[in-house]
Amino acid sequence: MAVIYHIAEGRAWDAAQAEGAYMADSLATDGFIHCSTPAQLLDVAESFYRGRKGLVLLTIDTSRVQAQLRYENLDGGVELYPHLYGPLNLDAVVSAVPFEPDVKGGFELPEPVQEPTERN
Repeated sequence: MAVIYHIAEGRAWDAAQAEGAYMADSLATDGFIHCSTPAQLLDVAESFYRGRKGLVLLTIDTSRVQAQLRYENLDGGVELYPHLYGPLNLDAVVSAVPFEPDVKGGFELPEPVQEPTERN
């Protein structure tokens, strides 16, 4: 299963469950929902969400997404980020877990997202 991640405000995620689909504010302002690959997640969290509380990390199964999914960098960089061009259907979200900063305002990857450790 290929997955991408989206950092959502808890209240927005709660509202999405009542409404039947998730629509981040960026869908209206940018035309898409910003997402991250597992390798990008921590950098995105540190850059855009540092110190913010009340967040939820959505794990999204890309094979279940109904909206158009594009990997692109609209700022002219070389790293491609996943963008959803439409509402996120709830059945594509395979998990939603609290994503809170530590006491210094930084983030650590939740257990399912962490890179596997080598075993001797």
